[in-house]
Amino acid sequence: MINQITLTNFRNHSCSRIKIDNCKNIIITGPNGAGKTAILEAVSLLSGERGLRGADIQNLSKFDGDGGFSVFATLQDDTDISVYLSPNEQTRHAKIDNENATLTELTKCLRMIWLTPKEDRIFVESASDRRTFFDRLSASFEPSHIGRISRLNKLLSERGGALKNGADNNWLDALDNQIAATSVAIAADRIRYASEINYFFTSGAVSVDGMVERLVLENNITSAEKIYFEYLKKNRELVGDKMVIDGVHKSDFGVFNKNLNLPAHITSTGQQKSILIDLILAHAKLIHIKTGKKPLILLDEAAAHLDNNARTKLFQDLNDCDAQVWATGLDKNVFINIPNALFVSCQNGEISNIVIAENQNV
Repeated sequence: MINQITLTNFRNHSCSRIKIDNCKNIIITGPNGAGKTAILEAVSLLSGERGLRGADIQNLSKFDGDGGFSVFATLQDDTDISVYLSPNEQTRHAKIDNENATLTELTKCLRMIWLTPKEDRIFVESASDRRTFFDRLSASFEPSHIGRISRLNKLLSERGGALKNGADNNWLDALDNQIAATSVAIAADRIRYASEINYFFTSGAVSVDGMVERLVLENNITSAEKIYFEYLKKNRELVGDKMVIDGVHKSDFGVFNKNLNLPAHITSTGQQKSILIDLILAHAKLIHIKTGKKPLILLDEAAAHLDNNARTKLFQDLNDCDAQVWATGLDKNVFINIPNALFVSCQNGEISNIVIAENQNV
């Protein structure tokens, strides 16, 4: 977990530092545009990923800065990690204890999961949005998962071009073999993740449904690949100059709310937010069990859409979970009863005040 973090020329922060003082919950409040989400985004970059907003790297530098930025953190085990962009460069770099490191190596130091306001309605948005969200969760334990999805997209694009250009069957067979193997591996990763998360997700249940996922559940891996390959081989016709095939690129995830006995997508906005947070807490437990590391949970506008009872439950659950929690909100009073908290006030890209809650045990 993080003990201190410093942002330099990041978003609207020239130089901001937060010393955690062994606090478990870090609550960042302030008006819109103050730089609250920027702090969470900086923390999320320490995971080695593109960050919770998925922004282009050049957009992370301060507008009137030198074109570079730095996010530097000291962890509770005294490990120093950083992500930085040098001026006039296009690629992020990482360091661990002042030694050059790959972005992927940062996952050995920190594990984290985050929610932003765009995920609040994930259950009623497109299947594509849900796939992206759950595939990111799945990749927490199978790093090659996202690489397989990227590879599949390239193979599908190549297949579409080959069909349009009248490629011979030998070339198409080779492509379809690769697509089948990659698709089955993706489906198996998704099924494995749903099974593992549901053990801890006591208030809900995750499901994944699609043609290839059903093949994997009904057959062994080798048979599933052969069956899907034969399907691809029989569907090489273009419809309106487009390739129309089923596969993991059309699968969908669902969440069932056990407490309400209803699918999440037909519940209220507040109920959807509550079950989504329960899912994230279950994911944090899974991270701790599988990796032995206490994860970071990042919640942007954590209390949005939640009534008083739901907020009370959220704060108690966050305090009970074995994780360090970073949360933002407009109003400090909304979080006033959260225990073990460090309150950080943010204004115009500056940290204006840091207060440890009276009920904090340091």
